[in-house]
Amino acid sequence: MPRFHCPTALSSGTLLELPAGAARHVQVLRLQPGDGITLFSGDTLGEFSATVTQMGRNNVQVQVGDFVPTLREPALRVHLAVGMPANERMDWLVEKAAEIGVASIQPLTTERSVLRLSGERADKKQAHWQSIAVAACEQCGGNQVPMIHPVMTLAQWLKHRSDDAACAAPGLLLSLRPKALAVRGAAASTMGVTFLSGPEGGLSLAEEDTAVAAGFTPVTLGPRVLRAETAALVALAALLV
Repeated sequence: MPRFHCPTALSSGTLLELPAGAARHVQVLRLQPGDGITLFSGDTLGEFSATVTQMGRNNVQVQVGDFVPTLREPALRVHLAVGMPANERMDWLVEKAAEIGVASIQPLTTERSVLRLSGERADKKQAHWQSIAVAACEQCGGNQVPMIHPVMTLAQWLKHRSDDAACAAPGLLLSLRPKALAVRGAAASTMGVTFLSGPEGGLSLAEEDTAVAAGFTPVTLGPRVLRAETAALVALAALLV
């Protein structure tokens, strides 16, 4: 049954006009009154059945059915902070990270970043990546859409993290340092973790030192050198799958 993200309060038995994005998707699929769909708000552990009741030129109305508690989220909540890879690789990273089950993504600008965003361009990219995360959850069955945070520099983010008690999840730093721990075992005893990964070329030594001073534990994926977007996803898979 087709699944659609509906970021509003859902209640069984109510008539609801779908938001524009979901309505366009229903129209593209050429669904008709009487067809069944699934709705999820993105912030609850469950979803609602629904039935299309009206198809307009620019709007779609549905009747919301029963709530179905559905747990498809990983037990471990992993928040990914990543030096943004260039070109379309960040799009791909957001999509696959959402499919795997990341809790949130913090795009970062670092010393070696090729992609540098600020102002209106950064805001547009954030909205674009959020829409990619939504689409990924519609496809994979995830009922909690990961938050894509505003772009920050690594220094800004580390300061924000130290000032905000809500950001106190243990930190892991992807690193080639000697004696770095294996990723999988490093988060075995916690319910949440923040994973920091660099862009192309990785974080600089000074940036790694700053992260370690901020409480991050260096971890490794092994001896092979992976692309920035591949490394982040392999780490997420090791932690979540």
